[in-house]
Amino acid sequence: MQSLLLFVDKLSTWIGHVFSWFIVALTLLISWEVFSRYALDNPHPWAFDVMIMFYGTLFMMAGAYTLAKSGHVRGDVLYGFFMPRTQASIDLALYILFFIPGVIALCWAGYTYAAESWAINEHSNITADGPPIYPFKTIIPVAGAFLLLQGFVEIVRCVMCLKTGEWPSREEDVEEVDVDKLKEMVHVKTEDIEKLDALIPTEGDAR
Repeated sequence: MQSLLLFVDKLSTWIGHVFSWFIVALTLLISWEVFSRYALDNPHPWAFDVMIMFYGTLFMMAGAYTLAKSGHVRGDVLYGFFMPRTQASIDLALYILFFIPGVIALCWAGYTYAAESWAINEHSNITADGPPIYPFKTIIPVAGAFLLLQGFVEIVRCVMCLKTGEWPSREEDVEEVDVDKLKEMVHVKTEDIEKLDALIPTEGDAR
């Protein structure tokens, strides 16, 4: 069971990493549009719509990744002080009462919007040559499906925690820098750093 949970974590992580490149694409697009508009006097009416679609795609597809890393915002003033079983009980209730119905509604509505958009070959009407919208609307049910899959994994984790009293492990990704481990990797000792610090003149010595 744990291997299956970690597999879904890895899938959500991989999807998050892939779509994180939209940040680069969005940065390049904005930079080019600013240069084209002010330096070349050649603005593109469709650029703003595409920027919104890039950002929306990134935001939607990062949902499962953020949930896999337990990174969504919590209003947990007291939650952190509870025992794991109490935390699992609260999470399980919230997943069943709010998360699952909400994400299922998102998938259903997103599928309807996407199907209608494909049927009419929908384009943005903000400008005359607006970009197509149907690929962007397709992201809604796709992102919802991945988020729902990760949600089921989190529900299983809650059940396992209720049985064992401990939270199951998660797929590791970005972590804070471990200074001691970094020193060990580069073969630097604390004594060596103290010797280097002693060679640097202080403000009082400079005076």
